[in-house]
Amino acid sequence: MDPLTLVVVVAAVASGACWVLSIATRDTSWVDRAWSIVPVVYVWIFAIAALTAGFDAARLIVMAVLATAWGARLTFNFARKGGYTGTEDYRWAILRGRMRPWQFQAFNLLFIIGFQMTLLVLITLPAHIALTTPAPLTVWDALFSVLFLALLTGETVADQQQWDFHRRKAAGEASGFLAAGLFRYSRHPNFFFEQSQWWVFYAIGATGAVASGAGFIGGALNWTIIGPILLTALFIGSTIFTESISASRYPEYAQYRRTTSMIVPLPPRATT
Repeated sequence: MDPLTLVVVVAAVASGACWVLSIATRDTSWVDRAWSIVPVVYVWIFAIAALTAGFDAARLIVMAVLATAWGARLTFNFARKGGYTGTEDYRWAILRGRMRPWQFQAFNLLFIIGFQMTLLVLITLPAHIALTTPAPLTVWDALFSVLFLALLTGETVADQQQWDFHRRKAAGEASGFLAAGLFRYSRHPNFFFEQSQWWVFYAIGATGAVASGAGFIGGALNWTIIGPILLTALFIGSTIFTESISASRYPEYAQYRRTTSMIVPLPPRATT
């Protein structure tokens, strides 16, 4: 089977399973549980296809290893927060309360499962570009790989700072919201690092296309850019919704918004 077709089939099966489980358990976080796993599977499908076809698979192996490191970190962080023990994302519960049952089920099928599971395929498709335009590794691959790992490290630090804060909060040693460490420069530094990794992943696939002889259009700028674009759009929308909840809980969050960048880490702004 063509590797792209196989990825689509696996995604369809995973989507169907998430939908059935969300109805059976009244828990809509099944896509959240698959989020860090299925993209790794997709990238390895492309990498294994290159190996079995006898292509130069070095770039795809690098991409698969980077995606695996991303998935392992995210899976660990999700698991320690209870994500695999039946804990539903609090945002879905809030939305469920604001909608009629049929409206929420339509939202569940079309957005939570349909859109997000499609997005998880789209962000991995630079690996398809690397498969269909095989070329030797370049210095750009090395630079982008180092950048990917640097961003992965940044997200690990941000998540650890958030984890430590919430543990102190649970112990009664802290209150409110986190505004120190990396969160002094961005209200959501982990979101910044997460999105940036997939833009770099796209750049690695584009590097392969350019190295194979493609020009700017079709090479450096190719159709798989839709993945990171939609991922960024999703994160912006999710961030706006999440912050509306935070602002309703903490009056001082308005001041934090005025002084601190939403996503991109920047020096804190002075207030007058």
